Amino acid sequence: MDTVLTTDLVALAKKRSQHFNVEGFVYGQGPVNPKFLLIGEAPGETEALNGIPFSGRAGKELMRFFDLLEVDRKEVYITSAFRSRPYRYKEKIDRKTKQVVLRKYNRPPTKQELIAHAPLLDQEVEKVQAPYILTMGNIGLQRLLGPKAKVSAQHGQLYKGPVLRLVSLKDNTYTWTEKDYAVFSTFHPAAIFYNRQLLETIHEDLAEFKKLIHKI
Repeated sequence: MDTVLTTDLVALAKKRSQHFNVEGFVYGQGPVNPKFLLIGEAPGETEALNGIPFSGRAGKELMRFFDLLEVDRKEVYITSAFRSRPYRYKEKIDRKTKQVVLRKYNRPPTKQELIAHAPLLDQEVEKVQAPYILTMGNIGLQRLLGPKAKVSAQHGQLYKGPVLRLVSLKDNTYTWTEKDYAVFSTFHPAAIFYNRQLLETIHEDLAEFKKLIHKI
């Protein structure tokens, strides 16, 4: 799979996030002219290890969603708002030794972390020639449309207009693009692990998105 990210841009992003509690790095992957550009939140443990976006438990659900959309993974450019796995330590009792150990758990990326990797997503949004952007989860949606955007309110709807991009590497604030984009949002696949009732809602959203990408 190809990526539109340059070596220098990736090196810069890694440097900008080197002091955060994050690990691994996952490139956006897919064709330059995809069916759509998919933006998730951040890699999990599996993705941080193998470098493949959406390859863990949530990725298996995503593949089922792709079946509903009648698209192949190779037809989609898959990326995320943050490229490394954000983690926090939490105490856990080891089942075998019964000892208390510290384990890494996934967490959402912070605003500072999203800013550190913002140039990566900006590059992909600009260079990937996608007719539609599909955001899955609040992080990806808010990265493009701002903190007031909520997937619970906007899922299943198509937004057409500018999106947010970093002003500059020295100015850690966002500005709106001059170009308009078509952004469709739904819940993150991992959301159904905590609320199985969302699966029906996601299926309904994807049915609407399918009409768009296949021009039904």
